[in-house]
Amino acid sequence: MAETPEKAWAPLPFRRGDEGRLHVALLGAWVELTPSGALWLEGERTLVCADLHLEKGSAYAARGQLLPPYDTRETLRRLAADAALLQPARIVLLGDTLHDMGAHDRIGDSDAAGLRALAGGRTLTWVVGNHDPEGPGALPGETCAELEVLGLTLRHEPAPGDASGEVAGHLHPCARVVGQSRSVRRRCFVTDGRRLILPAYGAYAGGLSVRDVAFAGLFDRPPLVGAIGSARVHAVGWERVRGE
Repeated sequence: MAETPEKAWAPLPFRRGDEGRLHVALLGAWVELTPSGALWLEGERTLVCADLHLEKGSAYAARGQLLPPYDTRETLRRLAADAALLQPARIVLLGDTLHDMGAHDRIGDSDAAGLRALAGGRTLTWVVGNHDPEGPGALPGETCAELEVLGLTLRHEPAPGDASGEVAGHLHPCARVVGQSRSVRRRCFVTDGRRLILPAYGAYAGGLSVRDVAFAGLFDRPPLVGAIGSARVHAVGWERVRGE
């Protein structure tokens, strides 16, 4: 298990916002972490979510695993609720939006219609990921490898080493947070104020401990964890996060 070096850094600045959102400073700009697992860039009216893994349930069901294939419906329901609340001008899907390229053929008509509704009157951008390198296909939206917004670089997979201003997904961060009498495991955001890793947004997407070796070298200081609770994002110091 890799550990981020414990240095004597000043705490990262954050503040609590409306609707349970947590505001954090990323390269000096305030961004909002939402309880759904999406990132809200208010000044740009841009909503960013990573790793929806649409049609993961149907992929598992096709292999005989007893996983109800309703994840796409639930994931799009939550995304539609975020869009209704925030009224973004752009929605950025930050890679692995589809669980595999066969999802184009498995997605139901009502769910495809839900995607078209989300694209109505706004820009829908698919940043390609390792699970969906060909992008949306016949589904609505434009495709790119990465995107620059508000001086930030939005891409699917974190670049190795220093990548100041990067916003990425791919790793599905989760944190086991230790309290006075118990610990809880939660999907989470993780940031050192220079780069930000988003949690997986998909209903069936799993999670990887932020203490895992996969996160080694991404942060040059003990990061702040934004642990997702039932109704708000909680700011958690690195010292309260344990491995698994």
